[in-house]
Amino acid sequence: MNLLSTLSSLNLSLPEVSTPGGSYVSVNVRGHVAYVAIQFPILNGKFLLQGRLGDTITTAQGYQAMELCALNVLSQIHHKIGFEKVEGLNHIDAYYQAIDIWDEGPKVVNGASDLFMKVLGEKGTHTRAIFGVERLPKNFPVGLTTSFTLSH
Repeated sequence: MNLLSTLSSLNLSLPEVSTPGGSYVSVNVRGHVAYVAIQFPILNGKFLLQGRLGDTITTAQGYQAMELCALNVLSQIHHKIGFEKVEGLNHIDAYYQAIDIWDEGPKVVNGASDLFMKVLGEKGTHTRAIFGVERLPKNFPVGLTTSFTLSH
């Protein structure tokens, strides 16, 4: 899979790899599964969006933030493992912080799901779970964790 040419054809590029904010690794491989630690809407070291969905962050901005989280996942995989070893995306866990009356989590998380499908094609098919949380680090509106199956 030529990830970089696929991204280029979509007018996208991989962000710089972010570093963990605590005592953990960003990518952990166990057997034939790679787990990617939570990724946030950070672009080349800059925090792009901070706040709550339905308050200072719109649903459309949340969608874009989730796209960026997905690009950060791809950057981690590309730099730490290499996409030639990826059999497919398994599952995503998406987290968001919002005001009480906001209820458009699936629309926001589609930002990640749509990006994975566009970039990875059939290898991007996945299951997902969506969690509304009270607070995310650094007041990020969204966060994303993933797991991938690696070839033998």
